[in-house]
Amino acid sequence: MSKIDPRELRRSLGTFATGVTIITTIDVTGEPRGFTANSFTSVSLDPPLVLVCIAKEAGSLDAFETAQSYAVNILSEKQRDLSTLFASRGENRYADVNWTKKSTGSPILNGTAAWLDCTMEQTIDAGDHIILMGKVVAHEHNAEPILGYCRGAYVSLGLAQQAMEIAEQDSRVRVGGIIEIDGQLLFKRVGNQLQLPGASRVGTVDEPRSLIGELHLNGINFKPGSLYSVYDDGSTHVIYYRGEGIIQSAPTGDYCLQSIQKIDVTSFSDKAVASMLGRYIEESHADVFGIYVGNHKNGAVHASK
Repeated sequence: MSKIDPRELRRSLGTFATGVTIITTIDVTGEPRGFTANSFTSVSLDPPLVLVCIAKEAGSLDAFETAQSYAVNILSEKQRDLSTLFASRGENRYADVNWTKKSTGSPILNGTAAWLDCTMEQTIDAGDHIILMGKVVAHEHNAEPILGYCRGAYVSLGLAQQAMEIAEQDSRVRVGGIIEIDGQLLFKRVGNQLQLPGASRVGTVDEPRSLIGELHLNGINFKPGSLYSVYDDGSTHVIYYRGEGIIQSAPTGDYCLQSIQKIDVTSFSDKAVASMLGRYIEESHADVFGIYVGNHKNGAVHASK
């Protein structure tokens, strides 16, 4: 059997969408500690057991291995910055973070979609991680939309739903795809210009004027993955998805592929698209992606760690 490529394995595992949590505890000196994790799961309802994995290289490993308890803070969509903070190696993560104590004394962060307060039941050595098995002794949840994570990027589930509704109901919509095929991006030639594939709706293979339908007619299979950019250019709602494509037959029409590293973003007359492609090229180096939300001039990128 061939050796597993860790980078490719990470990509495969990353197709499984998860929530985002911050795992917290109090160390032996009485200081709050924590780290961002999406490797969290329910194990049992009776008894109520959960587990989370912490990397052996994590700076807070000793604190969690010796802890008698920990809390799982399930983040809301509004807490991307908090996720990034606790994924960093900063020393004073709690400086501007509001939190309280419940049953075990482990930090419960304010504003989460849910929290679980747990006693430590067992730690298990597992490869390059340690599994922290916890027993839930208290919990709480609310209606806040959760922060999602998939394919190396934060996913705003509420935003995704809103974008889908706009695309279905509003005629002032342009939907496009940043479609990667074997390290290359798919473009369409329009005159002397290259453009990203686009249409007025995502559609299906049975709708020839939709994004998916037109690509299908031209020998390309594309299933949109994560949202990549949502903005308003002044007259049109623009929604771009990213994902991988498959060439079913030689592309017809004016479709072509270009190596990601050889794309000249300055050649695109649409400055918003040029900026978006520049960001995609940079993010592809690190294999982590974010979502741009705003307009064609101003907005924010909610990037993953």
